[in-house]
Amino acid sequence: MKKEEKYKQLTEQVRSLIEGETDAVSVMANVAAAIHHEMGFFWTGFYIDMGDCLHLGPFQGPVACTRIAYGRGVCGAAFEQRKSIVVPDVELFPGHIACSSLSRSEIVVPVFNDDGQPMGVLDIDSRELATFDDTDRVCLERICALLSPFVLNPM
Repeated sequence: MKKEEKYKQLTEQVRSLIEGETDAVSVMANVAAAIHHEMGFFWTGFYIDMGDCLHLGPFQGPVACTRIAYGRGVCGAAFEQRKSIVVPDVELFPGHIACSSLSRSEIVVPVFNDDGQPMGVLDIDSRELATFDDTDRVCLERICALLSPFVLNPM
């Protein structure tokens, strides 16, 4: 199955998972699990703006960094710049935070609230170089857009 088709099915699955739900933690947990298992990534999860830095939220994969400063690493940069960042080789990203030495490439997509303010990020890591491309970026941005009603008060 082509990547675009997998993402199309995944987007519909996410819509079904969050329909009628009111709990932000449950939504993020199920979305992280759905993406992680459907796409087979190494690490998939959320970092949430808690007012002082980004805090680890629901995720799938090995243990992760608990807090990330604004502007630091890929997650902090994507949050601060309010744009998705695709990193083909994490070793070449200035200031990359290595939560796991097994991570080789990464994509981070900001999650915005209904007012267009960034409230966190979706962070996905791969064990392979250059896993992520513009297809991943566009499709994951669509999925993150579905989360905006849930991110006003995530924790």
